[in-house]
Amino acid sequence: MNLNDHLVILPILLPMLAGIVLVIINERHHTLKLALNLGATALLLVLSIVLLSRAAGDAGAVTATYRLGDWPAPFAIVLVGDRLSAAMVMLASVLALAAATFSAARWHEAGPHFHTLFQFLLMGLNGAFLTGDLFNLFVFFEILLAASYGLALHGSGRARVRAGLHYIAFNLATSSLFLIGVSLVYGVAGTLNMADLVVRMAAVPTESRPLLNAGLALLGIAFLVKAGMWPLSFWLTTTYAAATAPVAAMFAIMSKVGIYVLLRITSLLDGVSAGFGYDWLFFGGLATMAFGTVGILSSQELPRMAAFSVLLSSGTTIAMLGYGDPDVTAGALYYLVASTLGLSCLFLLAELMERGRSAEADIFAVTLEAFGDDEETEHEEEVGIAIPATMVVLAISFATCAILLAGMPPLGGFVGKFAMLSGMLGSVPVADGTVPAGTWWLMGLLIVSGLATMIAMLRTGINRFWAPTDDHVPRVRVVEIAPIALLLGLSVVLALTAGSVMSFLQTLSDAAYDPGSYVQAVLGSIAGGGQ
Repeated sequence: MNLNDHLVILPILLPMLAGIVLVIINERHHTLKLALNLGATALLLVLSIVLLSRAAGDAGAVTATYRLGDWPAPFAIVLVGDRLSAAMVMLASVLALAAATFSAARWHEAGPHFHTLFQFLLMGLNGAFLTGDLFNLFVFFEILLAASYGLALHGSGRARVRAGLHYIAFNLATSSLFLIGVSLVYGVAGTLNMADLVVRMAAVPTESRPLLNAGLALLGIAFLVKAGMWPLSFWLTTTYAAATAPVAAMFAIMSKVGIYVLLRITSLLDGVSAGFGYDWLFFGGLATMAFGTVGILSSQELPRMAAFSVLLSSGTTIAMLGYGDPDVTAGALYYLVASTLGLSCLFLLAELMERGRSAEADIFAVTLEAFGDDEETEHEEEVGIAIPATMVVLAISFATCAILLAGMPPLGGFVGKFAMLSGMLGSVPVADGTVPAGTWWLMGLLIVSGLATMIAMLRTGINRFWAPTDDHVPRVRVVEIAPIALLLGLSVVLALTAGSVMSFLQTLSDAAYDPGSYVQAVLGSIAGGGQ
């Protein structure tokens, strides 16, 4: 058996098998379960690197297709490995390794089945990135949502349970919309295979087109809920802010699943339904950016500020997808990767920085608890030993995150925003020398949101590091600093290699907006279960 022939399915099989093994092991064996989780996640990262390297070195848009059961297309359950899906699997694997490592300090023992849910979340994420079928996209969505329900409640606490229950109820309703949309599309087109849908949409009768558009619109709403577009995002900030640090760090990429699917579907269907939904994406992205900017400025707690930063990142990327332009999308994808690394890092940093709160902050927290905001502070005892210059390390890490998320030079946030602005000014509507009003609004929001982020981060940094009310130094373990250093290090590498990364993303974006090669690779595949 040649593993290369099965490389596309391995990122799904590995976390699935790891989750099955972990659920069998008794919860008392915390160390063993932690070791298995870290080992499986590290192996997944290696597989994702191999998958991405093959995608980067392949001249075709699609590296491999995998048809389960050797059924002919389009009837087979098909997985598709191309540059876009490989890049997203790679990003998820990096965040997973960082989050799992951070949890080793204490959070993996704060509740049952953490490691099992963690692996099943990875299975759902990778399946959503790799599937080429809308129904199986629904299946993988449900797997990752089911795992995220348990992870959102991990660690208990009243605020966490309240936010988690709201999150569960809202996403169950969203899943219903997803299923209805899938049913409508299948009823009209007779297929849920994405490549086959591109072919069949052109033959849909005119009288059936409104029903098909309604189904696609319902799917779009479901994806936009997961992406966090305003006003469908009221559940996100509370849930992300209340989640434990390693869980919130993984949730940073869950909003990007919706963005990935929106890009995949809109780019594939653009040729047969030109511009469908682009205006909604553009103006919805603008509204989300404005809402996220106001939320960041108004937030006093760092986890909540990080949650609003997720909305700002999602809104920026969604607005860029509204252009339907490969150059703009390439810049948006660079920004997506850079901001996701920064957001995940900020969620991890937030716990360490809050661990060093002053006595006045602790008294204020007790007051909040007395008046009803009584989240339990289990596991709040000091752990580990104080590493040398802890506050300096935390301050430098926080400053790096602030520069990255605010889009200031020289890190990747600035490179991504510059690439997006360059693509916007070079897009088709601007080719005649006239810049549309929407483009001016978006450019203004990009600048204002970056300024607002920097102001909010500066305010937080001053309160935490510049003017402390006591000399307390948080006690931090090396295992907690290591994943933060990993994410920040990758952010720096991303900026240093911006030229080659942007070249890869430009090729990726061009291929995404060329559905012909995707359709040919999926429907023309003749190698059973392989390439």
